[in-house]
Amino acid sequence: MPQEIINIKTTKREELYDITEKVRSVLSKCKVNTGVINIYVLGATAGIMIQENWDNSVQNDVITLLKKLIPQGVWEHDKQDGNGDSHLKSGLVSPSESIPIIDGRLGLSRWQNIFLCEFDGPRKSREIAITILKERN
Repeated sequence: MPQEIINIKTTKREELYDITEKVRSVLSKCKVNTGVINIYVLGATAGIMIQENWDNSVQNDVITLLKKLIPQGVWEHDKQDGNGDSHLKSGLVSPSESIPIIDGRLGLSRWQNIFLCEFDGPRKSREIAITILKERN
């Protein structure tokens, strides 16, 4: 089972980072025609999301929505390290996504990309495990 860890530097406390090309690069090395690719961020304050790629408006709207739903500074966990909202946002979004591999390509539509969702940045490095499950012959 092919697997690779990629690292992403984040520059803001909350931001969506397009990692689609990095995931495509990992897939292209494996020469898998049919299967599933899983993208998983290691960490309790980040997530992975498939979202519209037309422009930044949807990504900005995701951050705005989550800030409104889960504000900073009002959670029990904030007494420990001030990032209770980051944990809740991560849990709501999910740390992973799975995508079918169709004819050797990511099974994404024209308007979909893969995003790392940073909720507790900036970080020097966010580790993301990309695991490819190949169809058995």
